Amino acid sequence: MFLAAFSPKESDEVSRDATLMQRLLHRDVSAFDEIYERHSRMVYSLVLRILRQGSTAEEVVQDVFLQLWRKSLQYDAHRGPFVPWLLTLARNRALDQLRLKGERQRRREEQPEDYPQIAAALPEYERVLDEKRRAERVRSLMSALPAAQKKAIELAYFEGLSHSEIAAALHEPLGTVKSWIRNGLLRLREGLQASS
Repeated sequence: MFLAAFSPKESDEVSRDATLMQRLLHRDVSAFDEIYERHSRMVYSLVLRILRQGSTAEEVVQDVFLQLWRKSLQYDAHRGPFVPWLLTLARNRALDQLRLKGERQRRREEQPEDYPQIAAALPEYERVLDEKRRAERVRSLMSALPAAQKKAIELAYFEGLSHSEIAAALHEPLGTVKSWIRNGLLRLREGLQASS
């Protein structure tokens, strides 16, 4: 078996990841949190090396972990350890992002100057109506979140507080606050994607 190629410590890590993935199959949020805590920095480092842009790398990392949550069945422990599989998933996502960025740039360069952008051609009232619907949907999804998640997200995104400042304000551990925000944002994202 593939565990024989690892040192005892590495074998323990591989076994821990396999256990967490089994729990994730049953939608165990704490298993997802632990996987994120264990591997998000490593995934971010890889993605950042490929994309060379912090904000885009953060979005790709969120996408990778969202895909992990939604499609945890895709991981097969018999085909190898979790970490190389996760890093391959992250690498592929980052390369997809690079290709998409290149395609957008190419289209922009090829677009004649005399054609108006589609968004600019939309009547103003349609744009306002669309923004209003989106804002109502976000408010509705926010109100459905548990109070702690909602408060943490509001402090982060509407008050501009850092995770550490939120932890201090709510008298909660930093890891707990990070989990609330991450899980709340996952729920919001899934809700918005389901409604579009």
